[in-house]
Amino acid sequence: MTGFAHGLTTDLEAVIAGLTVHWSSGGTEGAVNRVKKIKRQLYGRAGFDLLRKMILLQ
Repeated sequence: MTGFAHGLTTDLEAVIAGLTVHWSSGGTEGAVNRVKKIKRQLYGRAGFDLLRKMILLQ
């Protein structure tokens, strides 16, 4: 816990910006997470064409 607190204090400006700025990358992060999940499900069984279709269908 002490190491975590020290890490926060060393980069205090970034912590404050993360808590106060209204900009969010949640939509992008969700899309990347969805693509990664599909890739894990199809690992070793499909080529790029099937992966592309699965991403577009969901």
